[in-house]
Amino acid sequence: MTNNTPATQNTPGVIPLPAAGARLTTVIGAAATFATTFLAWTWTREFPGNLTVNGYPGGLQVLTLTGALLTLLFLLAGYGIRGLRWLTPGGRNSPALLLALGTFATTWFTVAAIATELGGLANLEPGGWLAAAASLTLAIAALGLPADLPTDQDHPATTPWRRLLHSLKAPDPGLARTLPSWAEVLVIAAACGVGLYVFTYGIDTEYGELFIGFLILTGFGATALYRSGLTRRLSALTTKHRNVAMTSAFIAAALFPFTQSSDTYTSVAVSILIFATVAVGLNVVVGLAGLLDLGYVAFLGVGAYTAALVSGAPTAALGIQFPFWAAVLAGAVVSMIFGIIIGAPTLRVRGDYLAIVTLGFGEIFRIAMQNLDGDSGPDITNGPNGIPNIPDLNFLGFDLGQKHTLLGFELGRFANYYLLMLLFTALIVIIFRRSDHSRIGRAWVAIREDETAARAMGINAFRLKLLAFALGATLAGIAGTVLAHVEYGVHPDGYKFVHTVPPNSAFLLAAVILGGMGTVSGPLIGAALLYLIPAKLQFMADYQLLLFGLALVLLMRFRPEGLIADRRKQLEFHDTGQPDVPKGSPGLSKTEA
Repeated sequence: MTNNTPATQNTPGVIPLPAAGARLTTVIGAAATFATTFLAWTWTREFPGNLTVNGYPGGLQVLTLTGALLTLLFLLAGYGIRGLRWLTPGGRNSPALLLALGTFATTWFTVAAIATELGGLANLEPGGWLAAAASLTLAIAALGLPADLPTDQDHPATTPWRRLLHSLKAPDPGLARTLPSWAEVLVIAAACGVGLYVFTYGIDTEYGELFIGFLILTGFGATALYRSGLTRRLSALTTKHRNVAMTSAFIAAALFPFTQSSDTYTSVAVSILIFATVAVGLNVVVGLAGLLDLGYVAFLGVGAYTAALVSGAPTAALGIQFPFWAAVLAGAVVSMIFGIIIGAPTLRVRGDYLAIVTLGFGEIFRIAMQNLDGDSGPDITNGPNGIPNIPDLNFLGFDLGQKHTLLGFELGRFANYYLLMLLFTALIVIIFRRSDHSRIGRAWVAIREDETAARAMGINAFRLKLLAFALGATLAGIAGTVLAHVEYGVHPDGYKFVHTVPPNSAFLLAAVILGGMGTVSGPLIGAALLYLIPAKLQFMADYQLLLFGLALVLLMRFRPEGLIADRRKQLEFHDTGQPDVPKGSPGLSKTEA
C-alpha cells in the first residue's frame, strides 16, 4: 500500500510548539519511556506484577513498553520513514498523539496505583519517577505536533480542545495500491491473529490493575488505528473477501481454548459468547426492525427453562430427557411460539408504549416462573428454587462435561461448551447476515426508518415486525438451551430487567447500542466489553450501573452510532458535508436579511 497522506495545513497542535522541536522531543520522550520500563519501579513485590526487577519488564511495565514502541513506530511512519509508510494511510500525526496519550495514561495510572496500594509515593524506585517524567514529556511533546487538517477544508479547529477532538474523527485513507489476492487474504488472517492475541492477553490478566491498564492502552490504540486509516483499509479488505474474513475470525475464535492451560478464563469466554449471541438476536429486533424490546431476556429464559424441563434433571417436573438436538429444537420452538404470542397483541403499539409492554412481559415471565411451584400455581418450575442439577449435554456419545484431549491439548468442560457455543454463534451470525441482506431485511430497515412511509409503499409492517420478534425470540431460545446446561440450572432471579450479573435486558440493549445497531460485529464487541469488565473488576459490582450509564452518555455524545458504525447510522448522526441552509427570508441572502 502506498502512503497517500493528504497534505496538511500549517496548523499548530493542541500546544503551540515548533513542529520540528515537537517531533524531535516526541521521539526522545518515546525512547526514554521505552528505556524506563527496564528499570525497577518499586522496591517491594507487594504490588502485583513484580516491578522490582532491573532489565526485565513485567506486569504494567509491558503495557508502557508496548505503548512507547507503537508511538515511536507511528511517529516515524507519519514522516515517511521507508518501510513504515503503510501504517499511516490516513492521519499523519494524530495516531502518534493518541498512542502517546495512551502511554502517558497507562504509566501514570501505574504510578498512582503503586502509591495508593502501597501507601505513598515513597514506594517508588527511581525508575518509576523517571517513567512518569518521560511519559509526561512524551505527552506534552505529542500535543505540540501539527494537527492533521486537510488543506482543502476550512475546518473550525481553532481551539486546542477542537484540535484534540479532531484527532478522533474519521480520516480519509486515500487510495491504496491493489495487492494480490493472496496478500489480502494474509492481511486478513494476520489481523484475526492479532485480535486473538489481544483478546487472550486481556482475558488472561491476573489482577485488576493490569486489566485497567490494558483497557486504557487498548482504547487509545484502537482509536489510533482508526485515525491512521488502517481500520478503514482493513474493512475494505474484509468486505471484498467477506467469506475469507468470516472463516478467519471463526478459526481464530476456535483457537482460543487451545491457548488456555485451564478452564479459569474459558468459563468467562463461554459466558461472553452466550451473552454476545443473545445480543445479536436482539439486534434483529432493535437494530434492523427498530422495535425497542425491554423484556428480551425473557426469551432467553424460555429457552433455558424448556431445556431444563426436558433435560432429565432430578427436580424437573416432566421427568423426561431429550437428546441434544431435540432439546435445542424444543427451546427454539417454544421461544418462537412465545414470541408470536407476545408479539401479536403488543406490536399493534409503537415507540414508548411498545417498550413498556415488553418490559411488562419480562417481569410477568419472571414472576410466573416463581409462582409455578405447586402452591401459587402448578408445580412446573420448582418456583423460586429453580431447576438445579441439570446434567451435561451428550452429543453423539461426546459428553461435554468430561475432559477430552484434542491434538495433544486437553479441553475441559467449559472449553467443550465454548466450542459448541461458537458453532451456534456462527449459525446465528449467518442467519442475521442473510436476513439483513434479504428483501425482508430491507423491509425491516424501511419500517425502522419510517413505518408510515413503509406502509405507504405496500409493506405489511405488522407481519414483518412479528416475524422479527419471532426470529429474535428463536435465536435467544437457542442460546438459552446451552446456558441452562453451562450453569447447571435455571433460576427466575437470573432474568430480571436489571441484574448484577448479565445477561439481562438492560445490558443486552446496552451491548447493542454500545457495539453498533444493525451490525454483526458491533453487538459481539459490545457484549464482550460489558461482560468482561465487571468479571475482571470485581470492585465495580456496586457501581457498574452508574459507570455503564456514564459510558452510554459519553457514547451518545461523541459516537452515537456505536463502536462499530453502520454506514447508514454514520450518515444519520453526523454531518454529511451538505451546505447549510441560508438564514433569513426566502430569496434573500444572509446579509440582505
